Amino acid sequence: MSLQHAPKNIHVSFEFFPPKTEKAEDKLWESVRRLEPVHPEFVSVTYGAGGSTRDRTHRTVKRMVEETNLVPAAHLTCVSASKAEVMGVVDDYLDAGVQHIVALRGDPPEGMGAKFEAHPEGFSGSIELIEAIRNYKPALGKRFEISVAAYPEAHPDSHGLKRDLEILKAKQDAGADRAITQFFFEPDHYLSFLDAARDAGIHIPIVPGIMLQPNFNGLKRISALCGATLPNWLHELYEGLDDDAEQRELITANVAADLTMKLADKGVKDFHFYTLNKAGLSLSTCRLLGIKPTAKAA
Repeated sequence: MSLQHAPKNIHVSFEFFPPKTEKAEDKLWESVRRLEPVHPEFVSVTYGAGGSTRDRTHRTVKRMVEETNLVPAAHLTCVSASKAEVMGVVDDYLDAGVQHIVALRGDPPEGMGAKFEAHPEGFSGSIELIEAIRNYKPALGKRFEISVAAYPEAHPDSHGLKRDLEILKAKQDAGADRAITQFFFEPDHYLSFLDAARDAGIHIPIVPGIMLQPNFNGLKRISALCGATLPNWLHELYEGLDDDAEQRELITANVAADLTMKLADKGVKDFHFYTLNKAGLSLSTCRLLGIKPTAKAA
């Protein structure tokens, strides 16, 4: 792979997850500080299953607003909370200066793959949540930017591509500004989905999600739950490397950069990296794409 062939004028965003321990918090903020000079378009901060990390997510995005030049996008879900509780979180985000929300149905407390059950006084799903955020306190003159999820391969709860596209179209019509995809490894999975979405009247940007997970056993577990395909060539690349973290990271960066380049060759300009709070791996991938940290402007 050569930087001579690196795509030009692409934009990246990063996803972090909130820390569960003091040590993990130190690692997160080390990653934030190292990735800030890359100047991502925005950085998203996830919500745990069942809203289990709500408070940590809020503290993390609030600190990002106060201490960095990053633009945080806070995840928000419908799970295990009433409408009033969810909109209370939206109020907290407004107060903290957050203006971008990633609106999701969310995973049940039992985790990804479990059946979703709406709270008796809560939102029925992401579409209703998006409508509520879009219509919230318009008199304040503030408008949230809203990102949503999309699935190039079938969502575990999918009733087929046609229904998936109907749901994404409904998210757009409810007020979504962009969709960010589940991760995938074959360019055609994204490109075919993009063509189908455009044919279905979906015009918002659909940003490909690029996974940076060097633990292949962990990647297999996640993929089995979310329905993402791991091609045979990927299995072969990681084969025999369970005890060689250095090689796995090298492969992961190159696979991610190669996928990004192939999509950029087709005209895709925006990419969302699932960093798993690994700054070094994210920086390596960006460097393969010709994206280097720069000093902050005075």
